[in-house]
Amino acid sequence: LQSMNWTISLILCAFTFGSTMDVCGFLKVMLQAIMKPIKSVGGMITAVILSCFVCDIFLGDQYLAIAMPGTMFKSEFDKSGLHPRMLSRSLEDAGTLLSVLVPWNTCGAYHAGVLGVPTFEYLPYAFFNYLNPIVAIVMTFMGIGIFWRGKNGEPVKGGKTRPAELGPKVDL
Repeated sequence: LQSMNWTISLILCAFTFGSTMDVCGFLKVMLQAIMKPIKSVGGMITAVILSCFVCDIFLGDQYLAIAMPGTMFKSEFDKSGLHPRMLSRSLEDAGTLLSVLVPWNTCGAYHAGVLGVPTFEYLPYAFFNYLNPIVAIVMTFMGIGIFWRGKNGEPVKGGKTRPAELGPKVDL
């Protein structure tokens, strides 16, 4: 327990900071600024992935890097008609996979401690962790693997624009 004290205290500090940002309304202000230039599904997915990476760097915890962007972008995904699996997949692509590459993040600190290898030493070999978010962004801009919310909430595979049978196109 004593050996894990540093990681546990980092988690507690990260969650305290994240809760404060949510309660004070900072997340809503940040979302408005982020969503202003976004005009496409690819742009929204890119914004989610970049937000997760920024949260990984500045908040210090993988769970916050998933929860905060997830909370921020949920309403925008609902408005645009994208299926929630798109948000979930994007949060996983970045929030989880990139956290292990940040040395002061709880994941990076834990892995470095357990493996006995500093984060920056294993970073060049963690291909999956840094290539997966890039592939996710490229695929979305190409219109591959995009799911829209159907009339009954079911996922409907489509392209860059909402399929016609689901109703009118929703502007992002």
